[in-house]
Amino acid sequence: MSHHRIGMIVPSSNVTVETEIPALLARHPSETFSFHGSRMRMHKVTPEELVAMNAQRGRCVDELADAGVDALLYACLVAVMAQGPGEHRRVETAVAAQLAERGLPAGLVSSAGALVDALAARSWGRVALVMPYMKPLARQVVAYLEAEGLEIVDWVALEVGDNTEVGCIPGSRVVEAARSLDLSRADALVLSCCVQMPSLPLIPVVEQELGLPVLSAATAGAFCLLRSLGLPPELPDAGSLLTARSEVAHAG
Repeated sequence: MSHHRIGMIVPSSNVTVETEIPALLARHPSETFSFHGSRMRMHKVTPEELVAMNAQRGRCVDELADAGVDALLYACLVAVMAQGPGEHRRVETAVAAQLAERGLPAGLVSSAGALVDALAARSWGRVALVMPYMKPLARQVVAYLEAEGLEIVDWVALEVGDNTEVGCIPGSRVVEAARSLDLSRADALVLSCCVQMPSLPLIPVVEQELGLPVLSAATAGAFCLLRSLGLPPELPDAGSLLTARSEVAHAG
């Protein structure tokens, strides 16, 4: 058994990712994890606040480097995707360089990159999305994913602009939104395309009801964090993404 320190850079108003990522990794059968956060000020999910928040990244990386983390999650999907196609690669490259300057060989994951990479790892190219954002930002997320070669077959935006309120969206509303989508051509459903909108307990339930793989920004983050640590990305009761590959293939 090994212990791993996970650093998380989160918006100041985000309370969900610091709940769901630890809940997921606590299910690991052999490894143990601790979680160490640094916060960037952001309250309203607007383009202006997202840019201002991203500008605080360097301080947060330095704080987590001081903690000697083994892996780091840059945990705000829309803040990255709103800056234009391919931004997660630029962010990850900049953060990796900053960590290298500090002599810290930490694995690095961004929520935006994790979603792209997790979908690619499972070859789920046609995807439906449930998002909390206002429609202009939601369209930017759709465009970002399409630029990565994904086909967004349907999507819904719940249009909650206050990030604190996003963390309080009832599960029933998220499930209702998922049921409203045309999933006839989808390979997978992203039930929460946001690390602040709660969805973790819903994933296995919705997956069983709708009959296709269901994931979220949080489960994609956990998937990629485990891979960055050299661990199999497998956890129980978290949907097909975190199920062993042989089981996913058998189910398909």
